[in-house]
Amino acid sequence: MEVKQATGRLGVLIPGLGAVATTLIAGVEAIKKGIAQPIGSITQMGNIHLNRKEGDNYPKIKDFVPLANLEDIVFGGWDVYEDNVYTAASRAKVLEPHTLEALRPQLEALKPMKAVFDKSYIKNLDGTHVKEAATKYALAEALMEDIARFQDSRGCDRLVMVWCGSTEKYIEVSEVHESLDAFEKGLRNNDPRIAPSMIYAYAALRLGIPFLNGAPNLTVDIPALVKLAKQTKTPIGGKDFKTGQTLMKTILAPGLQARALGVKGWFSTNILGNRDGYVLDDPDNFRTKEVSKLSVLEDILRPDLSPDLYGELYHKIRINYYPPHGDNKESWDNIDIFGWLGYSMQIKINFLCRDSILAAPLVLDLALFGDLAKRAGLSGIQEWLSFYFKSPQHAPGFRPEHDIFKQLTVLQNALRKLMGEELVNPEGLTYAEEEITA
Repeated sequence: MEVKQATGRLGVLIPGLGAVATTLIAGVEAIKKGIAQPIGSITQMGNIHLNRKEGDNYPKIKDFVPLANLEDIVFGGWDVYEDNVYTAASRAKVLEPHTLEALRPQLEALKPMKAVFDKSYIKNLDGTHVKEAATKYALAEALMEDIARFQDSRGCDRLVMVWCGSTEKYIEVSEVHESLDAFEKGLRNNDPRIAPSMIYAYAALRLGIPFLNGAPNLTVDIPALVKLAKQTKTPIGGKDFKTGQTLMKTILAPGLQARALGVKGWFSTNILGNRDGYVLDDPDNFRTKEVSKLSVLEDILRPDLSPDLYGELYHKIRINYYPPHGDNKESWDNIDIFGWLGYSMQIKINFLCRDSILAAPLVLDLALFGDLAKRAGLSGIQEWLSFYFKSPQHAPGFRPEHDIFKQLTVLQNALRKLMGEELVNPEGLTYAEEEITA
């Protein structure tokens, strides 16, 4: 497959300049200055095995595929508050003050554009820096004007958009989402079932800009926007960055399943105190996150195939807002397992993670891979990026893959295929070659 080179500047547009986005932006600026390393980023620090008889058969991914250089990335975005990135990062309290002070001029220069906001989708936020327009279609047009202005003023050759905004309330696919005509009519008629994130996605896809969804919102996971992505030959992917507790589940559950150990119950609870935690304190928004997190275990363990081991699995998830912890999320998992002759055992996990520290490199990788997919002529759902998501968007007719090790193989196979290398095709991944031809 022909992949165009990553020449010129790449603009990374981010709806939601909160803790995750400001941690990413500050991190990239720190890496550019040579005062930090991109730890956690597969594109920057990961290797890939190649079945070659000569030459380097384990290169860095960034040396194997033509990715945009970090020096060529420029950031822009929208937020419901008008704080510049330095101020927003200081409020988020993820990074140490001395780190932010070293980057202050670069961060202060980045100010958010006015956001598209609908309080009915995020009840716990009061947006003060928001766009006003007669219709949702007019809001989409305003976003497209923002994008064109940003691209021109920053001299960007290519653009990609990654949603880092808050979790919207839970909604399901309805008739307004089923076709592009119905969706555009809904935009003009201010249909309440069209969420702000969908307006951003529509604006991006209309302009042929790759869109990756880092929250569990429905967003691009609807027929109308999947069709638009195909029409404009634009890559899409989502949803919900795979960070703390779910990351641990996708690492541990495949090991239990591989050893044919039974699981009776898995109780998960979290406390966090950042803006995300405050938003999730509302039951409607928590429901969106809960649905995203619940599907992981069932899809890995497959109770339908192994009812004796997982047929009575009880899976419960809780998220609690606890302001003193800020961005330092803490999760506890109690796992009741059983082994030979049905004898019971337990596993306890206490993960004290930094949510934005885990999420920031995912945003970077998704931006770079989204841009790569566009330059390779790929369009529609990019299942090979499932590695990065809690609830991977997938094509009709396929089960989503949640096993992180299989997801990594799919991702690496996509890169191998793009560069004309031999694929690895383990059991259960017979569709790996097919999906990269989208």
